[in-house]
Amino acid sequence: MTAGTTGTAKDGFRGWREAAREALYGPDGFYRRPGAGPAAHFRTSVHASPLYARAVALLLCRVDEALGRPPALDFVDMAAGRGELVTGVLGALPADVSARVHPYAVELAARPQGLDDRIVWRDEPPEGVTGLLFANEWLDNVPLDVAEVDASGTPRYVLVRADGAERLGDPVAGADAGWLDRWWPLPPEEGLRAEIGRPRDHAWTAAVGTLARGAAVAVDYAHTAGARPPFGTLTAFREGRETAPVPDGTRDLTAHVALDACAAAPALPGTRLLTQRDALRALGVTGGRPPLSRASSDPAGYVRALAAAGEAAELTAPGGLGDFGWLVQPVGVGDVLAE
Repeated sequence: MTAGTTGTAKDGFRGWREAAREALYGPDGFYRRPGAGPAAHFRTSVHASPLYARAVALLLCRVDEALGRPPALDFVDMAAGRGELVTGVLGALPADVSARVHPYAVELAARPQGLDDRIVWRDEPPEGVTGLLFANEWLDNVPLDVAEVDASGTPRYVLVRADGAERLGDPVAGADAGWLDRWWPLPPEEGLRAEIGRPRDHAWTAAVGTLARGAAVAVDYAHTAGARPPFGTLTAFREGRETAPVPDGTRDLTAHVALDACAAAPALPGTRLLTQRDALRALGVTGGRPPLSRASSDPAGYVRALAAAGEAAELTAPGGLGDFGWLVQPVGVGDVLAE
């Protein structure tokens, strides 16, 4: 086997997809390590504010209503980390809904101690889900290959070594070339790069396929056709800082998601692509400041409301978390984000 795509050559070079898979999910990979988990290395919307879990809980309630309030309502938290989101959602649900919820946390790391006994910890989503499957910053960690245009204008696979050194391999071919042509065409200009999102399309299609009825939502760093970054987005995070993407198992490896391609993979009626800002506003998270008059009539309540407004502003901020993409795909229900 050559090192043209995902094979490993004698000099240690191999495709980014294989290298990232081992670095993130191998026996000693980043996501399998014990300890604080991803929260020790990067901050997501889940960690930014409990308002996020409350918004997801409201979304689950809307799915519940759309399903006709079934006796068992599933909530599947994809890439659950240490269970922060599923725990927050359970705590924010009304009692009548909470009593019917079957919560699942999907994660490769071991189940953390002290987690609510109701939460079923799995390494893959259950089948036949009736409810909400929610994937917060999962797809950006699905490993993929990287392409770069060479001096002759040909897109080639980028190969990488465990120390982060790169070189070009074989020309991109087959289904990968077809994906680039459709979703991320590269002009014949040396040095331009793209991340080949086909594995993410397949992963998302499989996840959506576990739903019998309900809704699937993916939230992530995203871009769409017409606004692809010319040199790709592959990067890494370690101990709270962005760092070089080195597939050595010590850091998170991530690349933004071509969310429009994921949406088209299981092409479903009613699919919506929108920003986190618009999605959270539809779920009541606005960032509006409380009236100043409340400061004198209810000082403690004013301080709490002001803090919540600051957290909401961070979750919906342009240029930050508010620009994240939300992909919402209903299965057998209507629009669960309609205001």
